[in-house]
Amino acid sequence: MKYPHNFQPKFIRAIAFDIDGTLFSSESIILDTYILAFQNYEKQSGKKIRIPTKDEIMAQVGKPVKSIFSNLVPELSESIRDQISDSILELLCEKILSGEGEIYPEVKETILALKSNGLKLLCASNGRMPYVSSILARIGVLEEFEEILVLNYRERKTKADILGQYHGKYRLEPGSILMVGDRASDFDAAMENSAPFAFCEYGHASRDEVTSYNILLKKPSDLLKFFTVV
Repeated sequence: MKYPHNFQPKFIRAIAFDIDGTLFSSESIILDTYILAFQNYEKQSGKKIRIPTKDEIMAQVGKPVKSIFSNLVPELSESIRDQISDSILELLCEKILSGEGEIYPEVKETILALKSNGLKLLCASNGRMPYVSSILARIGVLEEFEEILVLNYRERKTKADILGQYHGKYRLEPGSILMVGDRASDFDAAMENSAPFAFCEYGHASRDEVTSYNILLKKPSDLLKFFTVV
């Protein structure tokens, strides 16, 4: 299927990045972090619970947090799921800021080059603010981004809502934000906002999860092929 929305680089005013699988990968630290959080809960509660596998966890990466945990451990109550997810968030942020996880090659250089070209840099991630800001701080580009919007389960329930609010907040015309991401939720957000879409082939998408896009990126710096760096 051909992606229905046109991409014309000269009309792009902003780039909205997904985070995990686009700028950074937590794959190398995520299983140990989940295991530790679940084990901590078992010790505190005295209850034995099933720990999801790495494949199960990675299949959920990129989805809203509440969806991730309702899918992974539906047998637990929402309050317990929230408690465990908060613990995982804290542990992940600590690990990221201490140097764990993988920054994709040339991400910082790419971000700085795009910013120097006058483009607004935005985030459209299902991750929570501490997670998003920890990754951007680790890369060294947090200050290069505009105000970061995250899900709040009121006016921003999906990634598409985030992208829509950026259009309104910065008075950007349809087609002037390029959505960059690696999962179906990124594709959906772009589709719902008539935004062009760049697919990160190197990210976490399962085979055939995303088959339509304007740009195929094999590495982050491939973006620079489409924008004149000044």
